[in-house]
Amino acid sequence: MSIHLYLSLIPEALIASMLTPEEFGSYYAVGSVKKSRGQAIFFELDPKFRSKFFPMQEGFKRCVPHEDGTPKRSIYMGVYRVLENVPVQAIQMLYLVTQDGRTLGLQPNSLLPSDADGMHLYREIAPVTPLVASMLGPREFYRLIVHSPTSLVKLPAICFTELRLGNLAMDPQNGDLGDLPYDNLEHLRNCLLELRGKSIHTKMVDRIPPRVIAYRTIKNGFFVGNKEKLAYFALPPWDELKKTNYSWWRSAQM
Repeated sequence: MSIHLYLSLIPEALIASMLTPEEFGSYYAVGSVKKSRGQAIFFELDPKFRSKFFPMQEGFKRCVPHEDGTPKRSIYMGVYRVLENVPVQAIQMLYLVTQDGRTLGLQPNSLLPSDADGMHLYREIAPVTPLVASMLGPREFYRLIVHSPTSLVKLPAICFTELRLGNLAMDPQNGDLGDLPYDNLEHLRNCLLELRGKSIHTKMVDRIPPRVIAYRTIKNGFFVGNKEKLAYFALPPWDELKKTNYSWWRSAQM
C-alpha cells in the first residue's frame, strides 16, 4: 500500500496515511467511535516531499498496515507551524470535504481571479482563522499579509478563501446579501462602510468565526501562499458542480 501525505487545514496538521484522498476525506470528516464529526479541508502533497522540520522518517516507519491487513489511516507528523514549513510547490491537490464525508478535489489553477473593484470578504483558514473585510483583491490581500514591509502583523504563509458579499460588495449601505447565511448583517455592513470611509485596507469582522465554512458562500476558490509563491485552487461554478458532482453539491448545501 502506498503512503499519502496530507496537510490538514482544519486543524492544521501534517498526516501520513495509507488511505486514498476520498477514503481519507470520509474518515477525517465522519470519523470513528472516538472522533466527533466535522468538515475537513486538506491538501495532498507530493509523496516525495521531505523536511527536517517534521519527524518524517519515523512517521513513515509507523505508517504500516494493521495486523489484519487494513491500511493505517493516519500518522500525525506535525501539528505546529505546518503550513509555513511546507513549500507551495509540494502541494498537488486541494480537497473539500462535507460534514457527511463527501469529497471534492480541486487542481491548482494558473489564472488567479482579477483584483476587481468593490469590497471583499476573506476567511483566513490557516494558520489563523479571522473573518476579514478588505478593499484589496486576493493577490494584494496575500501580499499585505505575507510581504508588506509596513505591516506590524505578518505571517510566513497563509491559506484563505474569498466569500461572496452579494450586493454589499458595491453598495454596503443599501445592498442586500440575498440568500447568504451570514450572522450579524449590520455589523458586517458597518465594517464595510468603515473601510470605505478610511484609508485602512482591511477590517476584522470576526476574530473567532464558526469553524465550519459554508461552501456555497465561496466566491471563487482557495489561495495558499508563502514568500516564494501564491497558488490558487478555483471552485467551479455552483451550477456546474450540481451537474458534475451532485452528491457533493447536495451535501454542501447543508
